[in-house]
Amino acid sequence: MARLTKKVRQQLLDQNEGFTRRTYYEGRNSREERIYTISGGHLHIRAIGKTSWADSRYDDEWVASDEEAHRFLYGHQYEMNTDGIG
Repeated sequence: MARLTKKVRQQLLDQNEGFTRRTYYEGRNSREERIYTISGGHLHIRAIGKTSWADSRYDDEWVASDEEAHRFLYGHQYEMNTDGIG
């Protein structure tokens, strides 16, 4: 696989429209599920979770920063369509 330069990251995002992955984290005082979806050439992240505080439920959604996208693509590149990227 090629280095994940900005150009290569964008090619991966464009080439894998609709790719979705879920991750889960559970710690001592918190629990979170993240849903990563590639749409429109961007990585969208939705975080759903709660902490130990009484009113601590949350459901947030945002477009990933370059750093977040790089981290996600690095970890999941072998599950994606990488034809012609290089």
